[in-house]
Amino acid sequence: MHHDIVILGVFVADTAYRADRQPRIGETIMGQAFALGPGGKGSNQAVAAAMAGGDVGLITRLGQDTFADMALRTWAGAGVTPLVTQHADSYTGAAFIFVDAATGNNAIIIAPGVAATICVADVDARADVIAAAKVFVTQLEQPLDAAEHAMRIARAGGAVTILNPAPAADLTDAMLALCDYVTPNETEAEALTGLPVTTVAEATLAAIALLARGPKAAIITLGDNGCLYHDGQVAVHVPAIFAGPVVETTGAGDAFNGGFATGLADEMDPLTAIRFATATAAISVTRPGAAPSMPSRTEIDALLARG
Repeated sequence: MHHDIVILGVFVADTAYRADRQPRIGETIMGQAFALGPGGKGSNQAVAAAMAGGDVGLITRLGQDTFADMALRTWAGAGVTPLVTQHADSYTGAAFIFVDAATGNNAIIIAPGVAATICVADVDARADVIAAAKVFVTQLEQPLDAAEHAMRIARAGGAVTILNPAPAADLTDAMLALCDYVTPNETEAEALTGLPVTTVAEATLAAIALLARGPKAAIITLGDNGCLYHDGQVAVHVPAIFAGPVVETTGAGDAFNGGFATGLADEMDPLTAIRFATATAAISVTRPGAAPSMPSRTEIDALLARG
């Protein structure tokens, strides 16, 4: 079995609560809306990449429950091939998502369930498909040893490797050296470098510090300020693209990473792939939810064609 893009990551069911603010400890407040839908960074990125036109396989673990059924339906609808095992002795993960009703910004708690037990053996079982990929993507919601092992296999096989270091965690230089591209947001870039990232100039300094730790290129996403690309030779600020009013930012980073993976698999140069990824994310934030907000290739191409 061969897939152009292989992603190692986590599926969780998103339980999203929209309210004016988060409750304090011991307090109960009334919300404005609730939604249940598919999420998890690895799954979201796989859906984004497939919806954007990529040939995608997703490696993960699921339980044997209704949330696992949701995962399988979601992947079937988007065109993602599940490279999964299912386990009756644990549960499929879930996430609490608070969405600020005024801004669409979010705060998240993740309980990954059986996906927290993804291990090196799971990676070895899919070593052939990882090594044969054009692009390999992973994040930090599953155990780090499994992610690092998969990146080594991908690098040895000649795949382009993308690490989305989210949620923020301490990483070794050895793991960062396995990255062709590392794609933190502002908070994650600060965690990795110790430098503040609130402007494009600060992002440039953080990218330089990050590159000193081993990756070939850094892409620091900056929300509505676009992103900063640095490959050690050139630094480029890629501005955001406006696709409409922001409804919800949940999944925007996943849309970007999935779109970027598809762009690279389609043999776009890095900056063209970044612009493709930026358009993917721009459309996603105009819709509620994470995986359900991911745009089709037709929508992405139409937005880019507007200039």
